[in-house]
Amino acid sequence: MIKKIRIGILGYGNIGRGVELAVMQNPDMELKAIFTRRNPDSIKNFTEGIKIVNTEDIMKYKDVIDVLILCGGSASDLPEQGPEYAGLFNCVDSFDTHAKIPEYFANVDKAAKAAGKTAAISIGWDPGLFSMNRMLTEAVIPIGETYTFWGRGVSQGHSDAIRRVEGVKNAIQYTIPVEEAVNRIRNGEEPELTTRDKHLRECFVVADEGADKAKIEETIKNMPNYFSDYNTIVHFISEEELRRDHSRMPHGGFVIRSGKTGLDKNKHLIEFSLKLDSNPEFTGSVMAAYARAVARLNAEGRTGAVTVFDIPLGYLSPKTPEVLRKELL
Repeated sequence: MIKKIRIGILGYGNIGRGVELAVMQNPDMELKAIFTRRNPDSIKNFTEGIKIVNTEDIMKYKDVIDVLILCGGSASDLPEQGPEYAGLFNCVDSFDTHAKIPEYFANVDKAAKAAGKTAAISIGWDPGLFSMNRMLTEAVIPIGETYTFWGRGVSQGHSDAIRRVEGVKNAIQYTIPVEEAVNRIRNGEEPELTTRDKHLRECFVVADEGADKAKIEETIKNMPNYFSDYNTIVHFISEEELRRDHSRMPHGGFVIRSGKTGLDKNKHLIEFSLKLDSNPEFTGSVMAAYARAVARLNAEGRTGAVTVFDIPLGYLSPKTPEVLRKELL
C-alpha cells in the first residue's frame, strides 16, 4: 500500500477550509490535524475525526505531519509564521505580497535549510500559476509585453488587510480590471500601463459602531502594497448587507503576452485565464498539489525555500512519470 502524504493545516479561515476540501479530493493525502489560535472547540470542520489542536501544541505533531500548509494572511501572519514553521516542518504557503517576496523567500530559505526542510512559498494562482505563465510566455516570445489582470473578484489578501484596519469589523474587496485597457491589449496594442491604469479596487466595509469612517477610508486608500497605487472606492455597509450581497468569493483573471517573431514581425497573443466560483477553494487546491511536490522534493534531499519556478510540473501530479507521458504528453 502506498504511504499517504500526511497533511497539517495551520489556520482555519477561508483558505484553511479550502485546503481541507482539496485534501478530501486527493486519495494520496491524509489530513492529520488542523491547528488554530482559537479555541479548538469553536472550530467545526468538514472531515470527521480530525483533531483540532491549539497552535501551542503543534510541536507534538512534528513527526506526525509530512507537510504543513500555512493558511494565514500575508499582511501580518505569514511574515512571522513562514520562517518559524519552515524551521520545524516541510511547508507550503500562499504569501502574496509581490513586492516583499524576495525578502520573504530569503527568510524562509534560511530557516528551512538549517532544519533540513523544504518550503514552497507564494503558492496559489497569483503568485503561483500566473507566475508560471508569465515566465513561460516571456521565454517563448522574448520580444513583447506581458500584462496581468485580476478579477472581477474577491481578493482574499486585500480583504484581510482591510479587516486589520482599526475600526473595521468586517470587509470584502473586489479587484476589477479596467475594460478599456484589456480591450487595447487584446486588439494587439502594447501600451505602457501603470498599476492604476489596469485595475480598480472596490471595498465594502462594515465599521465598528462609533468608528471614524473618514479615517478608515483614508487608511485603506493610502495602504502601501495594497491600495495606494490604485483608484480605490470604499463603501460602508451593514453586516447584514455584507452577508446578503457579498458572501460568495468568486475571482479570476488572465495573463496576456503580446509579442512579435521573425523578420516580418508576425504578431502573437498568448492568454491564460481563470474564472473561479470560489477563490479560497481553488487556492487550497493549488496548495494541496504543491504539498505533494514538497513531500517528494524533501524525500529526494532538496531543502530550503522553493517557488513555482523551481518545482518540476510532474511533481504536482499523483500520476507516475510513465503514466503522464502516456496520457498527457
